[in-house]
Amino acid sequence: MRYQYKTENVCSQVINFDMDGDVVTNIEFEGGCNGNLKAISKLVDGFTVEQIEEKLKGNLCGRRPTSCADQLAIAVRMAYDKSKSA
Repeated sequence: MRYQYKTENVCSQVINFDMDGDVVTNIEFEGGCNGNLKAISKLVDGFTVEQIEEKLKGNLCGRRPTSCADQLAIAVRMAYDKSKSA
């Protein structure tokens, strides 16, 4: 299923991704540091929600309380939890 997450406190505005069970693929960031976000998307493609959280949750960007990578971890957890409660 395709999900869209509107980010908070980061340069990218939206994260789109597919999720099948707990496996995340086809991650696309809209806005932000294009090269870095493409690299992150490729590196974690096919990871589970838990694996993404282990690698990316809590990463900060400068003085911000989050980062695009952290927002991805938050997004996939929210989507996964929502899919389980549906």
